[in-house]
Amino acid sequence: MPLRKDRVAVVGAGITGVTTAYKLAKSGLPVTLFDKHPYPAMETSFANGGQLSASNAEVWNSWSTILKGIKWMLTPGAPLLINPRPTWHKISWMAEFLAAIPKYRSNTEATARLAIEARRHLKQMAADEDISFDCETRGILHFYKSKSGFEQAARVTQILGQAGLERRPITADEIRTIEPTLKGDLYGGFYTESDFTGDIHKFTNGLAAACERLGVRQMFGCDVFDVEVSASEIRVEFNELRAGEERADRRVESFDKIVICGGVNSRRLAANLGDRINVYPVKGYSITVNLAEQQDQAAAPWVSLLDDDAKIVTSRLGETRFRVAGTAELNGAGRDIRDARIEPLVAWCRRHFPSMSTRQCVPWAGLRPMMPDMMPRVRAGRRPGVFYNTGHGHLGWTLSAVTAEIVSELVLNSDESS
Repeated sequence: MPLRKDRVAVVGAGITGVTTAYKLAKSGLPVTLFDKHPYPAMETSFANGGQLSASNAEVWNSWSTILKGIKWMLTPGAPLLINPRPTWHKISWMAEFLAAIPKYRSNTEATARLAIEARRHLKQMAADEDISFDCETRGILHFYKSKSGFEQAARVTQILGQAGLERRPITADEIRTIEPTLKGDLYGGFYTESDFTGDIHKFTNGLAAACERLGVRQMFGCDVFDVEVSASEIRVEFNELRAGEERADRRVESFDKIVICGGVNSRRLAANLGDRINVYPVKGYSITVNLAEQQDQAAAPWVSLLDDDAKIVTSRLGETRFRVAGTAELNGAGRDIRDARIEPLVAWCRRHFPSMSTRQCVPWAGLRPMMPDMMPRVRAGRRPGVFYNTGHGHLGWTLSAVTAEIVSELVLNSDESS
């Protein structure tokens, strides 16, 4: 009699959960994918900056970040905003952030290695499943307005080079050759030709469709609120919202293994399971500029940009959309869209692309699930059959394909080690 295959629950249908479900299903396991929304990729994987960027693998754990955060604390439109109101979660997270500063170099190098490998996995998924996601393979251009910013970037480039990433320095004249629409007084930059961009929402939905073809059972509109582990099974408790109804039915289903990919909700689920995953919700904002006229399309850049001074990234998503994203806000779990955080993104567009109309801008805000050391948590839990793939911070789109590979191997090999 053939052995029964383990039933695996994956909690969370953002980019991390969907790539995980896909990898597990490709390995032949029966997978059930849960998400509280009626569709995949409706939170942090909805409208991010679009970059698949090994060149942006530098972790934030440095004294310069701390000093900038203090300086910007009273500036509403600053790239980094920290609400000074104390909470135990915020205090513990910031203490661990400080403790990780000595690991800045090793963690940056490790992240870059993961990102380089992730690009290969993601491209393979897209090719295998014929997913169209407005992919642009024109590289990513970091630009700087000062000599000091450029020199700091050169030091980061050396670390990234140790991880195997080629990021070359370029002059201000070369910047204008690579992306002629970019205006402003520039000192120089660094160009990573191997990086690329794409629409995370389109990709995640395309891969979710592939998961369905592979037999993944998709439980959308199902909010997982508790997980209980016994010697014989893992019980997933969730509220299922019926279409067209306001009330939710409370249900329980049993599985053999579970992978928590719940973004900012991972901390709560982990605590219920006896694990500590100290994810903090770091809010980011974006605008999608609709390029309705041909003159706007011609005035918008095709090469992906990163303004390190303003901490703003851009991606061109097809002919008619230009994505601009940035800012980091430590201000709890609210998803409200604040005008004081959107206006700097619009002003940045007008400053650097004055011929491009910003008349039609769609604002968005999402919560990055960020660990204090900026490293994702991809590991087994304390209890048998429990695994985590979460805490990717601002690099979820970049790292998801490789962390899905890693956690699927952990799940598959757990029987051998038990």
